[in-house]
Amino acid sequence: MTAPTLATERRIVDEGIVLDTPVMVVDESILHQNIAEMQSFANSHAVALRPHIKTHKTPQITRLQLQAGAAGITCAKLGEAEVMVAQGGADDVLLAYPIVGEPKIHRLLALMERAHVIVAVDTREAAAALSEAMAANERVLDLYVEVNTGQNRAGARPGDEALALALDIARMPGLNPIGVMTHEGHAGSSAPDAIERTALAAGRAMVETAEAMRGAGLPIRVVSVGSTPSSPYTPTVPGVTEMRPGTYVFNDNNAFRHGRIGPDRCAARIVATVVSRPAPDRAIVDAGSKALAYDPSPSHAGHGYIVGHPDAILSRISEEHGVVLLPEGEAEFAVGDRHEIIPNHVCPAINLTDELTVVRDGRPIDVWRVAARGMVR
Repeated sequence: MTAPTLATERRIVDEGIVLDTPVMVVDESILHQNIAEMQSFANSHAVALRPHIKTHKTPQITRLQLQAGAAGITCAKLGEAEVMVAQGGADDVLLAYPIVGEPKIHRLLALMERAHVIVAVDTREAAAALSEAMAANERVLDLYVEVNTGQNRAGARPGDEALALALDIARMPGLNPIGVMTHEGHAGSSAPDAIERTALAAGRAMVETAEAMRGAGLPIRVVSVGSTPSSPYTPTVPGVTEMRPGTYVFNDNNAFRHGRIGPDRCAARIVATVVSRPAPDRAIVDAGSKALAYDPSPSHAGHGYIVGHPDAILSRISEEHGVVLLPEGEAEFAVGDRHEIIPNHVCPAINLTDELTVVRDGRPIDVWRVAARGMVR
């Protein structure tokens, strides 16, 4: 994957365009470039791309990813999958989150009537409940065994622990363990000089675990990794067969920290209006926590990156107010001025808005509904 530069500070909405703010805008050309580049990278390493749609939650973008060559999609929650199967053209879905509880199992069975569904599991309890439901309904469910390669969230430990879990699952009727998966998010949060080493170690642990499972007689054919920051590295490990990045479609302020992505590759921004200039060193914009979310970023101080104004710091946010600390002599934050803010973490920011305003050559051309917004069940 070619390393981008940090040079460009281009706004994506023309100065003369009036928008009711705060509003999430998406640059069509950057979006298409990001999708095409990740697909090309996956193809060059003979790795299937199964993008995580939790970043955009938008059927139109799912369709763009599938048309570009994605092998299927990844969702966290059933609600997201239900939307993307019904509206986004998806027919092959990985649910990379435990399915636990009778209501969700009923929904899973219904979804399996409309699409090929794979479910990630990391406990015998969840697997046993799925087995009972599949056997009772004469169905077979494909599974990935989730492996913890260092993020210390969900997943069995690589090696013997994951192997023992996979063997137990394989004995349960109605379940078909076909792969292993991990989210090597700890690589993305590591220091810039450590990300490659950490990502490659995660990939090797996955391949070794899959080989141990095959040695025990399990037909493991998929080794799936997933993280946008580590995507240039983990999929290059021989034996990795699938990658599941999500944030890459838009990119965000968090992506700046490793030096490969800059504002020029950030497709989604919040356009905000200056509503007050109470002091020479302070301005107020109309984007607060209900537009930008609260996630911090190690890449740039504050709650977002103000395009063209790297020294202006969005220092604090309340629900509807963003407080911007300004350098001495800053004149471009007069009341009524509009600015573009790249969110620290674009995924929760997208989940706060009903729609995306799509722009081409600086002008709005369409509005896409964030149809899976709020689908957290």
